[in-house]
Amino acid sequence: MNTISVQSCSTAEDIRDQLRKIVKDHAGLNLPLDKIEDSTDLYRAGMSSQSSVVLMIAVEAQFGIEFPDAMLSRDVFSNIESIASAIEAIQRADA
Repeated sequence: MNTISVQSCSTAEDIRDQLRKIVKDHAGLNLPLDKIEDSTDLYRAGMSSQSSVVLMIAVEAQFGIEFPDAMLSRDVFSNIESIASAIEAIQRADA
């Protein structure tokens, strides 16, 4: 069983590194970790809508956040860069 630690205050690079691992484990892609770039279009790489929900839940658990309804869109979860930006915005708002 995987245990997930909450990371609320992370550097931008730490966030992206953690996201790569979460994407690899939860997005349903058949890509090795080293092929997942910040700009990789996760939907074009094979992520389904159902997998995006699993990804969202894993990200919320890892970072101890909840995505507001306004951020629950395909654009926010399209790549690591956009997910990281959303996390950073949520963390700033909660600070």
